[in-house]
Amino acid sequence: MSDAANLRKMYRTAIKESFPSNIKILMGDKVFSLEKVYSLRYGDNPGYPAAIFTMAPLLKELKVGKQGLSKTNLEDIYRAHVLLRNFSRPACAYMKHLNPSGIAVAQDAKIPLKQIIADARECDSQAAFGATVGLNVSVSREAAEELVRTYIECVSAPSFEDGALTIFNEKKDLRVVQLSRLTDEVGFDLHFYPEGFATVSAPYRNRIESKSDVSIVTKRSPTEGEYNDLYFSWMVCAHVRSNAAVVAKNGCTLGIGTGQQDRVTAVRLAVEKLEETGRQVRLKGAVAASDGFFSFRDSVDLLAKYGVAAIIQPGGSVKDQEVIDACDEHGMAMVFTRERCFSHF
Repeated sequence: MSDAANLRKMYRTAIKESFPSNIKILMGDKVFSLEKVYSLRYGDNPGYPAAIFTMAPLLKELKVGKQGLSKTNLEDIYRAHVLLRNFSRPACAYMKHLNPSGIAVAQDAKIPLKQIIADARECDSQAAFGATVGLNVSVSREAAEELVRTYIECVSAPSFEDGALTIFNEKKDLRVVQLSRLTDEVGFDLHFYPEGFATVSAPYRNRIESKSDVSIVTKRSPTEGEYNDLYFSWMVCAHVRSNAAVVAKNGCTLGIGTGQQDRVTAVRLAVEKLEETGRQVRLKGAVAASDGFFSFRDSVDLLAKYGVAAIIQPGGSVKDQEVIDACDEHGMAMVFTRERCFSHF
C-alpha cells in the first residue's frame, strides 16, 4: 500500500478504546451519572481513542460512515444544536471546527427548508465543503437532496423522513445522527483538564430579545428589519469563538470572522471573503455584531466602507464616544447590549 493510501486509511480507521462504562460527577450533594453510549472513531486526531457519555439517550446514529463519528464530528454536532435551540423557526447551521461557517433561519413560514439550507451553505460555500450540518426541524427528501449537493461529513436533526434517509444512504461516507433537543438540565459548564485541574462556570444565557434589552447610542435608530437582524447576528456571535464578528442580513449570515487576536481582523475576515468572491454588494444594508467592545473606530470605518448599516456590540470601551461618533459620521445605527458574549473555547 502506498504512503498516500496509508494516510487516507488513517482517517477512516476506528481506534479501540477502553474507557470505563460510566462516569460519575459529584457536585456538592448532587451526583451526575453518565453512561457510555458509543465508542468514537477517534478523538481530535487519528490514533487517539475517544467515547461518548451521556446522562440520557440524546443521540442515535442512523447511518454510519468512515467507521463512525469522530470526537470532532460530535463536538460540531453539539455546537450546532446549542445554537439552533435558540430559534423557534426552522434553521440550519453549517459547522467547521466548532464554529458556524453559515447560519440561516426562516423569515416566514413560506420559505422551504431547502432554501434555508442553501442560504446557510452559500454564506461561505468554500468552508461548507466537508462541514457538519445541523437542523432544528425534521429533514424531508427535498431537503436531503439540497444537503448532498456538496460534500458534508455529518448531518444531524431531531428526525428524518424515510425519503431523506434514502438519499443519504447513497452517500457512503456520510454520517446521519438523530439528536433530541438539548436542554439545560445540568446548568453549569465543567471542563476537566488532563493535568489534573478543572473549571466550573455558569453557561452564557442570552438576554437580548427586544428593543428594551439594548441601548441606542447613535443619532440614528435601527429600522425594524435591522433590529431583527441585529438580534439574529448577536445570537450567532455568542456561539462563535472570540474574538468574533458576524455580518448578517435577512436572517442569514453573510460573513463570520472567528478566533482572532484583534477585533478589526475578525471584522475584516467577516467582510473580505465576500469581496474575494465578488459578492460584496450583498453587504449593503447588512448589520454586524461584535462579541466584545470596539477598542477603536477602525472596525466601524471598515464596516461602513462595505455599506453595513447597523451594529450591535457590548460597549464599555474607553473610546466608546469615538466609536459612536464614527457611526454618526457614516449614518450608521449602533446599539449597546451592556453585556459581552465571548465564547472562549
